[in-house]
Amino acid sequence: MAQDTNREFDAVIVGAGFAGMYMLHRLREQGLSVRVFEAGDGVGGTWYWNRYPGARCDVESLEYQFGFSDEIQRGWTWTERYSAQPEILRYQNYVADKLDLRRDMQFSTRVTSSTYDERAGLWTVETDKGDKVRARFCIMATGCLSAARVPDFNGIEDFKGEWYHTGDWPHEGVDFTGKRVAVIGTGSSAVQSIPLIAEQASHLTVFQRTANFTLPAGNRPLTEDEVRKTKEVLLENRKRARDTPGGIICFEYNETLAADMTEEERARELDGRWHMGGFAFLGSFGDLMATQEANHLAAEYARSEMRKVIKKPEIVDLLLPNDHPVGVKRLCLDTHYLETFNLPHVDIVDVKKAPIERITAKGIVAGGKGYEVDCIVFATGFDAMTGAILGVDITGKKGEKLRDKWSAGPRTYLGLGSAGFPNLFFITGPGSPSVLSNMIVSIEQHVDWISECIRRLTAGNIRSIEAKPDAEDMWVAHVNELASQTLYPQANSWYMGANIPGKPRVFMPYTGGVGVYGQKLAEVAGADYEGFTLGA
Repeated sequence: MAQDTNREFDAVIVGAGFAGMYMLHRLREQGLSVRVFEAGDGVGGTWYWNRYPGARCDVESLEYQFGFSDEIQRGWTWTERYSAQPEILRYQNYVADKLDLRRDMQFSTRVTSSTYDERAGLWTVETDKGDKVRARFCIMATGCLSAARVPDFNGIEDFKGEWYHTGDWPHEGVDFTGKRVAVIGTGSSAVQSIPLIAEQASHLTVFQRTANFTLPAGNRPLTEDEVRKTKEVLLENRKRARDTPGGIICFEYNETLAADMTEEERARELDGRWHMGGFAFLGSFGDLMATQEANHLAAEYARSEMRKVIKKPEIVDLLLPNDHPVGVKRLCLDTHYLETFNLPHVDIVDVKKAPIERITAKGIVAGGKGYEVDCIVFATGFDAMTGAILGVDITGKKGEKLRDKWSAGPRTYLGLGSAGFPNLFFITGPGSPSVLSNMIVSIEQHVDWISECIRRLTAGNIRSIEAKPDAEDMWVAHVNELASQTLYPQANSWYMGANIPGKPRVFMPYTGGVGVYGQKLAEVAGADYEGFTLGA
C-alpha cells in the first residue's frame, strides 16, 4: 500500500489484532472511511508476535472466537480445547479473508504520534513510515499484552549467544537442539514454553523470581460432536457470556461462601474443578477472591496438588507459591510444566536469593555464580494495559500529553476514553474488565459500544465526544474501590504494573465483571452518553 500523506479518514485504528479487525468491520458497515495501521506485516496482534514454543490461549477455543457472524463461526472448525498460536493466527487470517479487511490496512507501519487539532476537530496521526493522515476518530486497538518488556540487565549487549523474547519470537522458529538454554521468568509464556524447550535443550536453567500457581490445562482434541453443538448455539451463548463475570460459560461460578459449606462440600468442589482443568477452579467459592479465609482453602489445595507432581525434594518449596493468594496473579495452565523440573538436565535458580547481577559474553551471573549458556529466553512479560497505548505520543486538548496525564496511573472513564482527549477511544483499556475476562467478549462489547456511539454522533451531526473530568474521577475511584474489596492488590502482579520499574502501582482492570460492566455501558449509552460531553 502506498504511503498516506495529507489524506483524511473518518477513523484511524491502531492495531490489527482481534480488536482492530472487528472495529474496522463495524465502521465499514456504517460506510465510513477507515485506515488501520499495524506494526506487523499481517493481522493477528498478540498472536502475530507471540510465536514461542507452546504458545496457546488459556480460554477455551470454542469461546475464544468471534460471535457476531453465524456465517464466519460456521465456516471454521477448532481442533483443540485450547487452541495453539498457529491455529489462532490461521483463524484471524480466515476472518480477514472473509471480510476483505486487508484493503483498509497498512502493515509494517508503527504509529508514532497522534495529535488533536481543536479547531478542526481532527486527529493528525503520524507513522514511522512518514505517513501523516487526519481522522475524526482515533481508536487504540493496541491490545493489553503487546508491549514486550526486556529487562535492562547489565551486560546484555556483551552476550555472544542468541537471545529472544517470548513476545517477539522469530517467525522462522528457533532450534534449541543440543544447546544450553536459560529461561528468565516463570509466567504464562514460560510455563507454556519451558516443557518444549527442555525437550530440545542439552541443559535448561530457569531463573525464577516468583513461583506461580499452575492449574492443569486438561488440553485435548475436540470431538466432532462438541464442535457441531457449539456451532448451533454459539451466537446465543455469546449473549449469555456477556452477562457472566468473566465472559465465559464453559463453567459456572459457585456463589456459596466457603464458610457456608461443609468440609466435604468444599473438598468436592475444589477437587471437581481442579480436575475439570482451566480456570474453573477460581469459581469454587463465592468469596474465593474476596476473603483470605476462602482463598487460603483453595491455595492450600492447589499447593497440595502441585506438590504431588514434583519429584525432586530439594526444589518442591521453590516451585510452590507462598507469597500471594491464588488467582491474584494471572493463573498459568500447566501442560507438563512442573513435570519438566523432574528431568535431570533442568535446573531452577531462585533469583530472590541469588539475584541476576549481570549478563556476560558467555552467560548469566546470579548470586555470584556464573551460568554458561548458548541462548537466553526472556519470558519477562509486557508493559501491560498501558504500554502499547503510551508507546504512541498522544497529545490532546491544550497540548496535554496522555503520558503526562497518566504518569501516576491510567485515568479513564469506563476504560473507553480519557478527559481532555476528544474522539479518542481505547478498546479494552484500563478501567474495563479486559484481562480479567475472555478478551474476545470484552473486545466485542467495546467495539459494539464505540460503533453505536459513532453512529449516534454521525446521525446527530455531533462533532465530538469527550469524557467529563468528574465522571472520570468517579469511575477511577469506583474501579479502585472495587479492587480494594478483593485480594488482587495484594500481589506484585502485572495487573498492578509491578513488573515495570518506576511504573505506578495501580490496579488497572475492572473487577466488577463483564455482566455488571455491560449494564453500566448500556445505561450510559441509554442516557445519551451520560458522563461524556457531546460537542456541537
